[in-house]
Amino acid sequence: FESLITRQFHYVDRTDHIPLLEKAGDQLLFLRPRRFGKSLLLSMLENYYDLKKADRFDELFGGVAIGQTPTAERNRYFVLKWDFSEVSAQGDKEEIQQNLYRYLNARISSFSYYYRDVLSVSLQIDPQDALASFQSLLNATQQTGHPLYLLIDEYDNFANELMMGHRSAEESRYQAILTGEGVLKALFKTIKAAAGTRGLGRVFITGVSPVVMSDLTSGYNVARNIYLKPQFNELCGFREEEIAAMTTEIARECDLPQARADEAMETMRTFYNGYCFSRETERRVYNPTLALYFLEEFHDSCRYPSRMLDSNLAMDRGKLHYISRLPEGGRLIFDALSEETQATVPELADRFGVEDMLYAPKDTNFAASLLYYFGVLTQGGMTPFGRLILRIPNLVIRKLYAETIREMLLPEGKDGDM
Repeated sequence: FESLITRQFHYVDRTDHIPLLEKAGDQLLFLRPRRFGKSLLLSMLENYYDLKKADRFDELFGGVAIGQTPTAERNRYFVLKWDFSEVSAQGDKEEIQQNLYRYLNARISSFSYYYRDVLSVSLQIDPQDALASFQSLLNATQQTGHPLYLLIDEYDNFANELMMGHRSAEESRYQAILTGEGVLKALFKTIKAAAGTRGLGRVFITGVSPVVMSDLTSGYNVARNIYLKPQFNELCGFREEEIAAMTTEIARECDLPQARADEAMETMRTFYNGYCFSRETERRVYNPTLALYFLEEFHDSCRYPSRMLDSNLAMDRGKLHYISRLPEGGRLIFDALSEETQATVPELADRFGVEDMLYAPKDTNFAASLLYYFGVLTQGGMTPFGRLILRIPNLVIRKLYAETIREMLLPEGKDGDM
């Protein structure tokens, strides 16, 4: 965020959502498919709340919505950010614990150096126990009178790597880190205990699906789910009018007629549009990774990209294979790809664990919900009987995910176009 603003790049403003997020609660869980702009959202929040950036508020936020009417909480917090996509899922449960502890200690050490002028006592880093290091951090920040804001990006990343492995050993490693005294459960129990009373003022967590959070059970049952709320439907992703404004500006810079901008808009609508994250709104948003892939090529060469697919969005085949094996997962994909039938569910599940998905009765909607959270399906309105329609959001996702899963499900030798 800081780089976008200071280098005067185009920033699609979502700072007007800050008051809504503050009102929503002190501990929030926000889910979106991968590559949907969650990390930029956290970066914006980090810059807004960081007490060390108070003197740069006008520079960073003067030109965006929140700069005109900032909240009382601006620049009040120490900010600690963790990104679990940087934690390796390799090794047994002891090695995974060491991977996580090593990462957390590195972030806590960086925090200590960054805030060295504000902290009155030094942090004690325990190489063998990052939870003790985190406790030391909380003790140090409490003495200053300023609360801590903890941002966790991709909270479920390395746990998903284990969950979606093919081998039973990986399933047991998944259970080992999330149950009993498992390292991830222990970490979130520590966060839960620190919230409010030990100086941890706010927590904002992003991820892809609620599965890992559900399997933590009592380890962390205090976060409010905001990912299906209509007021946060467009918190990440681009609105159509924002895309249209960008195509018009690019066409102008390229000395192209408005008709070319309109044509570009129509192309993007067909290939990239279609995500809806609340049944209470009909507004659809574009995946920003796909949209920027197209817009950057259009801007740089004044032509559309020759390939409409950005390979950065591709999900690895292991995850796709996992989805294809879920009870009812295959039928849902075939229904969504079909012209004659619709994939429908009574409602999306917002808390369900691995056991629910793998061993639930076949008429449950856990598999459909997982396909939704991973971005393979999206909300498509309601049936006359009140069931939620799930559909493939656009042509790129149809090609990238849905057809790949269908190929995995077809017996060898069958026609792939059936």
